Amino acid sequence: MAAGTYQLTHLRTLEAESVHILREVAATFERPVLLFSGGKDSVVLLHLATRAFWPAPVPFGVLHVDTGHNFPEVLDFRDRTTAELGVRLTVARVQDDIDAGRVADEPSRNRLQTTTLLRAINENGYDAVFGGARRDEEKARAKERVFSFRDEFGQWDPRNQRPELWNLYNGRHRRGEHIRVFPLSNWTELDIWQYIADERIELPPLYYAHRREVVQRDGMLLAVGPHLRPREGEQPHEALVRFRTVGDATCTGCVTSTAATPEAVVAEVAASRVTERGATRADDRISEAGMEDRKREGYF
Repeated sequence: MAAGTYQLTHLRTLEAESVHILREVAATFERPVLLFSGGKDSVVLLHLATRAFWPAPVPFGVLHVDTGHNFPEVLDFRDRTTAELGVRLTVARVQDDIDAGRVADEPSRNRLQTTTLLRAINENGYDAVFGGARRDEEKARAKERVFSFRDEFGQWDPRNQRPELWNLYNGRHRRGEHIRVFPLSNWTELDIWQYIADERIELPPLYYAHRREVVQRDGMLLAVGPHLRPREGEQPHEALVRFRTVGDATCTGCVTSTAATPEAVVAEVAASRVTERGATRADDRISEAGMEDRKREGYF
């Protein structure tokens, strides 16, 4: 190769940026942790962490905020993946906060995750928390810095964030404060799937086309299961579907799809004009500012 002609592809440029951020945090924070739900973004983020520190093990653990309303395929994948990688897994359960009276149970526990997440951060003394959020997902997330400052209450103020000129990150914080870190900020859903296809990264099987019993509700297809039952007048039926995102089973929809491989999903996502959160997350439809309100309270 001639001198001066070496160029990274688009995906390798994104990968290099994310690896740099992961290493920067590991070098400058005392107790980082990576949020790992078994969703595709957190799976890619954990994969990048293994690459960033290879051949050494990942130098921080992973944290799952468990609503108790998860898809069983995702929990199986979470436990198997962390065991294979030898990564320390901490599970913070929403049910524990319900039992302790810190929150009241709701049909959808998605919003209740904030209390559990903030409790886990405080109890474990985490000073940096990696998340797989991307700016293309939703407009509140588009406002985020890569290093997102959170005050002593875990709250987010979009007007009180640090500049990141020339990709220089400021992680200074006082005791009780912490930084949320988003190494995938500049990735898109299509980038994520192209990377999964290139790297042959394994995901929970519900990301690919499969037959499942569903009901139509509020313009979305919701999977019938132990946490979501048909309402009066709803007609459950079987359909060939896949999930574009995974989360609380009561508010995560699926889409009709025949995409059974990463390459087929790439083609499907390339033709999509709605992000996965806009298409399949009922919790984002509460209001125009639903996500921003939750983030201000401490949600991711």
